[in-house]
Amino acid sequence: MYITRAAPSWFMIWPGMGDPSKRRKTLRYLAITAAIGIGVALTNTLVIQKLVKADDPLYQCINGREINYQISATLEIYVDGEKQDIPANVGITNNCQRSLYTLSDDGVIHAAWTKEYPFEVGHFLWLMGFNLRGMDDTKSKIYVNGVESPDYIHTLLQDGAHYRAEFVSNYNGSGGAPTFTPPS
Repeated sequence: MYITRAAPSWFMIWPGMGDPSKRRKTLRYLAITAAIGIGVALTNTLVIQKLVKADDPLYQCINGREINYQISATLEIYVDGEKQDIPANVGITNNCQRSLYTLSDDGVIHAAWTKEYPFEVGHFLWLMGFNLRGMDDTKSKIYVNGVESPDYIHTLLQDGAHYRAEFVSNYNGSGGAPTFTPPS
């Protein structure tokens, strides 16, 4: 006498899971599909890290490289009219010195790479961890040597230039985030 084992009731809600032979084929198909998807994702990640970011100075350390391009500039950052500190050692850790960095907290930023590269003010802000998403792009401005730049955070860094970044936060009381306190 041949005894068949009934599939658990939770198998019945998915197509192809009721019959044991179909269940094996379905689970095999799902396992192969998952393995292919994971393989593609890992390959894509490795290719991007190795090929695309390999020569991008924003993702690389300059330790041990022959540096042929160096510039320095000063930067002041204001948020809602208050001057913000630019800390020392931005872009410098124990094992890695990035291509954009500071040596002290005096506002002097340095850029260095193996060849000329179009470093932007926004690159340094990103590396510093500045919260650009919390700023109102329509009201914020970047000045180069006292003249407003039309390129905003995409303003190119020039050797010896002075940059003044004036940001208006989204939450400074003149709009932005709603308040839920009743009017007084």
